[in-house]
Amino acid sequence: MSIKKGQPGEQGLERVAGASGTAAEAAATNAFAHSENNEPAGLSVSGLTYAFPGGPPLIEGLDLHIGQGEFVSVLAASGMGKTTLFRLLAGLLEPQAGAITIGGMNRKEQAAKIGYMPQKDCLMPWRTVLDNAALGMELSGTPKKEARQRVRELLPDFGLAGTEAKYPHELSGGMRQRVSFLRSLLGGGELFLLDEPFSALDAMTRVSMQEWLLQIWEQHRKTIVFITHDIDEALLLSDRVLVAAKAPVAELVEYPVALTRPRTYETMLSEPFVALKRQLLGHFGHAHTAASLEGGSR
Repeated sequence: MSIKKGQPGEQGLERVAGASGTAAEAAATNAFAHSENNEPAGLSVSGLTYAFPGGPPLIEGLDLHIGQGEFVSVLAASGMGKTTLFRLLAGLLEPQAGAITIGGMNRKEQAAKIGYMPQKDCLMPWRTVLDNAALGMELSGTPKKEARQRVRELLPDFGLAGTEAKYPHELSGGMRQRVSFLRSLLGGGELFLLDEPFSALDAMTRVSMQEWLLQIWEQHRKTIVFITHDIDEALLLSDRVLVAAKAPVAELVEYPVALTRPRTYETMLSEPFVALKRQLLGHFGHAHTAASLEGGSR
């Protein structure tokens, strides 16, 4: 089994959940908490192995299960193969061993069900917001008029009302990312792979985009796998945080995030949030910072 539970530190996960009630109550408030029941699999990975030609394995024998509708973040140091993992899941690279299953579909059927957002928004500069957002539907065979109408209906929900005739260079970074996500959503994706989509944004815009993504996820309930280097971001957004322990990535250490939803940025000031952050800092060896957090939370 390549996912293991994070080892409780001075304040274990059970106590973290209990800060706002019992562990069972905290888990019950999380509608998408990971479980071992027979829920449909959003993503299943078995024995995944990959190495670039002439290099050592980046991923070796990895097993992974993400339930349908879960929001899961992956944390790891740079160079550990997080983006390579995403490219494998998206079908942009072929694994050397192992199997990837999305919603029970075979490899050929999966491509149309994956929305992949790299760090850059990849909007086409010669297309308007309306036409950029409609692109996925058009490629799937939807008539252009119908695709544009569907985009118009959703622009207000994505905070993009009145931008349909604008070009990418006329938009802020956050608005460009919203267009990119809308394009992926309308393309029919059931699984969204978000590779540090907010890393290039300034701090205030990033906060706004995190809260916006939480709202959109609550509305549409898609399966999301999110890469980030930001522990606060991972805990705020996710049902679970998966940490790559060492290279090659053969296992992911699991930290359940049993924090009540819906969440806002004020969630990050709560004692349960700080306790979970302390655990993750301890995992990465930041003992002094974790101790400071502990003292400050008393």
